[in-house]
Amino acid sequence: MNRFTGKTAIITGAGTGIGAAIAERFTAEGGNVILTGRRAEPIEAVAARTGGMAVAGDASDSAHMSRLVDLATERFGGLDVMVCNAGGFGFGTITETGEEDWSNAVQANLTTAYAAARAALPALVERQGNVLMMASIAGLAAGPEACGYVTMKHGLIGLTKSIARDFGPEGVRCNAICPGWVRTEMADMEMGELMERKGLATVEEAYALVTRDVPLRRPAEGADVAAAAAFLCAEEARMITGAILTVDGGATIVDVPTLAF
Repeated sequence: MNRFTGKTAIITGAGTGIGAAIAERFTAEGGNVILTGRRAEPIEAVAARTGGMAVAGDASDSAHMSRLVDLATERFGGLDVMVCNAGGFGFGTITETGEEDWSNAVQANLTTAYAAARAALPALVERQGNVLMMASIAGLAAGPEACGYVTMKHGLIGLTKSIARDFGPEGVRCNAICPGWVRTEMADMEMGELMERKGLATVEEAYALVTRDVPLRRPAEGADVAAAAAFLCAEEARMITGAILTVDGGATIVDVPTLAF
């Protein structure tokens, strides 16, 4: 399939994990991709692998994101998709979350999406493009000891709906994906912590434990999320906006009080 031939996307947080997988999928389908992230080396590696363009910078910096939109217009004639994938921080209970930790969570999850979408929207209106927010099932329910992360991902879903409502009349769509556990470098680190807590021997055992009550009994791969992203950003999803798509193996459909049965 070449759903993105002649289309251009900017992807934030594109150096690893889901962001890198989306870059790979979009370029494989003929798209032009501009990758950004705070660390140059990872995004340059993804760019070399995919044929994309790497521009290091902080996605929460409005000036940086505006420069990327200008670059998309100069190099490729316009912008069709803004993928707001940057995120992280915000772990610990509220009493363990200091003001600096809270600010970091806001900046990493919400301010990056705000700055990216705000910079992109005039260009997206011109091309009838769309915004994709990478939220989380933490935006639908609360995991333990992740007060900042949970709060910001809930906020990201609100931002998705607000953009969809306000810019739909101008032809711009905005949707969000809520992944569950996905095999990424960050998730592998969390599995390492779980291995220590539970005395598990391998990462595979840790992933099996965190997905034992998930209907599909396994974590997603980055490519699974990228496939959902490609669909939502493509023409066949032209009547889908303000939607929240879970890519979680069914985790959020489970009735927790019945697990004992």
